[in-house]
Amino acid sequence: MNTMDATSQAPAARGAARAPAASVEGLTVTFGHTEVLHGVDLEIPDGRVVGLVGESGSGKSTLGKTLVGINKPSGGTVRIGTRDLSTVQGAERTAMRREVQYVPQDPYASLSPRRTIGQTLAEALDPHRADPKRHRERIAAALDQVKLDPKSLDKYPHQFSGGQRQRVAIARALILDPKLVIADEITSALDVSVQAEIIRLLQSMRGETDSAMLFISHNLAVVQQVCDDVVVMYRGSIVEAGPVDRVYPNPQHEYTRRLLASVPGSPGFSLD
Repeated sequence: MNTMDATSQAPAARGAARAPAASVEGLTVTFGHTEVLHGVDLEIPDGRVVGLVGESGSGKSTLGKTLVGINKPSGGTVRIGTRDLSTVQGAERTAMRREVQYVPQDPYASLSPRRTIGQTLAEALDPHRADPKRHRERIAAALDQVKLDPKSLDKYPHQFSGGQRQRVAIARALILDPKLVIADEITSALDVSVQAEIIRLLQSMRGETDSAMLFISHNLAVVQQVCDDVVVMYRGSIVEAGPVDRVYPNPQHEYTRRLLASVPGSPGFSLD
């Protein structure tokens, strides 16, 4: 099963009836002589949080980085909204890329140690004139959205904990009001208590933003907590997809069953 079918089976609330934030069709990605993604079809509904799960090496991060433009497809199409990423050029391509934001795994490596948090967020808004004073109100609002003190915009990354740095990275993505945020294993580098803080943050923000999110994770318990839908990848292909509350209690693919059997509370895994 290579097609995300959440739009037809999920509640109409949270934007299921609207055009997708992003979609891929027949997507292949090749590195050297190795094909990493094999004809992937995926639709990320506007305004929804889609969890992408699978073991290491299954192609999760490759797919996320292809959506954001880091990896180049070797076949198939990538659309942001209704626009084909391969056909847009120049200023339109630059604008389109701002509509998809990437939050990397490592909160310690993702922020420049030489820039204040305000400078980092100002650069996201205006790469040519990264002046926090010009955007102070918007930066303060973004920090407040991720539950950080707006007055902290003059601090440097080393003055923050790992969880706080990850909040800054999330704010940097959301400050542009993108169509889609790619969150790539954003809790895996954090200890358990800090992971819980980020999970609570994502849960609280779900009703505060119209951005869709592709939440890449190997942690099915976290995906159940924060996502509307789940997509299961195995060896570069999607083997199952659908609303979390349908797939978790009744997985159809053997690989999904094995994944769910490996987490606490199996069988019939649930955090309720």
